[in-house]
Amino acid sequence: MEAKRILEFLANITRNNNREWFNENKNEYLYCRKSFEDDIEQAILRIAEFDDSIVHITVKDATYRFYRDTRFSPDKSPYKRHFGAYIAAHGKKSLHGGYYIHLEPDNCMLACGNYWLPTNILTACRNEIMMNLNEWQECVENKDFIQLFGKPNEGAWGDEKGFGIEHLKSCPAGFPRDYEHIEYLRMKDYCAWIKVEDTFFDSPQWFDKMVNVFKVAKPMMDFMNAIIDDYE
Repeated sequence: MEAKRILEFLANITRNNNREWFNENKNEYLYCRKSFEDDIEQAILRIAEFDDSIVHITVKDATYRFYRDTRFSPDKSPYKRHFGAYIAAHGKKSLHGGYYIHLEPDNCMLACGNYWLPTNILTACRNEIMMNLNEWQECVENKDFIQLFGKPNEGAWGDEKGFGIEHLKSCPAGFPRDYEHIEYLRMKDYCAWIKVEDTFFDSPQWFDKMVNVFKVAKPMMDFMNAIIDDYE
């Protein structure tokens, strides 16, 4: 992937987020998008080597439109400022968790897991954690997971790493307030992420590094997907 060129284009669109500039530079956009999508195609193949549930996923299934829907947003900028791909077995709009690759100047990252879960599914996930605590702890309290992503609710979205984008300030209704591992009940999502340097995707070894990150997060995601899939 020509990440340096892609990030330069994204930096330019951030400074010139208007249709006139974009139309004048559309060939560069098309070049950068193809470079990104070519590597996402390879990323899908590499992930499928250890997770065959996504073997059917295409680049189109995983990538997003660059054009923003501004109808309900105070930000009327017509274009996004990043390239992203969400590689999930049930598609990028599903609740089923998947693998996310994000390119944005000074904000590149890899993420894995589930987010934006409705209350009834969160309740089921919390109950499952309590009923199968040992299995859950094996997924999220092993050395590799904590070293990569940290402990639940310690990081905020935008930090260098984290596990859980949002969490409740107190115990969710209907659950014991004195539960020993209440930090897991307070989570509102099960997303783990790390930020990477802008140069990360320039290296031919980035696929290997991506695989190592996603393999660590996969058991946690599998635990949750087994519950969430009952609701989809």
